[in-house]
Amino acid sequence: MTSASDPRPDEESATDHLDDVEDGCGCAEVWEHLSEQRDDS
Repeated sequence: MTSASDPRPDEESATDHLDDVEDGCGCAEVWEHLSEQRDDS
């Protein structure tokens, strides 16, 4: 069994795109971050 503080490798790679987003931010900040990443692609 794994704990929330020790994610499985597949779960960790699924959230790599959010590494630059601060913990506790709201959905608007997440949306903005993802939108900026799409613009850079």
